[in-house]
This record gives sequence, C-alpha cells and structure tokens, in this order.
Amino acid sequence: MAQGETTSSSATTTHKGSCHCGKIAFEVDGSFDSVMECNCSHCSRKGYLLSFVPRTALRITTDEAAISTYTFNRHAIRHQFCPQCGCAPFGLGTGRDGVATAAINVRCLEGVELTTLERKFVDGRSF
Repeated sequence: MAQGETTSSSATTTHKGSCHCGKIAFEVDGSFDSVMECNCSHCSRKGYLLSFVPRTALRITTDEAAISTYTFNRHAIRHQFCPQCGCAPFGLGTGRDGVATAAINVRCLEGVELTTLERKFVDGRSF
C-alpha cells in the first residue's frame, strides 16, 4: 500500500496518520467526514479537529514508549503527543458510556481533505 493510501470495506475505512516528524505513527478505522471543533483552552490553541472512535479502532504502529502524555482540567483525556515535534495526533479516554475511546486529530490523517469536513462546534469553555 502506498503512503497515505487508505483501504476500505463495506463497513470501515482504514486511515494512516502520524505526528509531524513520524515518530508516532498509527492506523485508525472509521469514517472521518465530520469533526468536532472545540473552543476549550487546549483545543482552540492547538487547532484540533477531532473525531471519536472506539479505542479498538486505533492501532499505534510505532514504539508507544516514544509517546508523551498531557492532561489538564479533570484529567479525563490523555492527550498523546510527540516529544520530538510537539504534534498531538490523538487522545485517549473513556466515553460517557464507559467505553474506551480515542479522539483522533483528523489534521494528522493522511489523505483527508479538511475543507470538505462538516465541523460541529462544541462549547468546551463552558464545561
């Protein structure tokens, strides 16, 4: 499979993603046609466009020991980032239903045209 190429079946599409320098690389299954754009202090400063998938849909393909973690506020989400380039490609947490969840920064996926995404604005500042 060529770099940036995606594979699909009738139920899912696999996307490749990474941090800027490539030290953190991953694959994720899902449909990424809409994203959440949050105005909390963290998301707005970093420009995240997030899409949530079950944790089982995310496969980290590089050494997980190379990943650093940042938490803030309620420490409910473990924001994963690269200590080399500073890019934050995903976060890990638990959904309200108790299911392990990954928040994918869609800006870090290869081959996704950001201008075509439906953006859902979330007022995270008020939480």
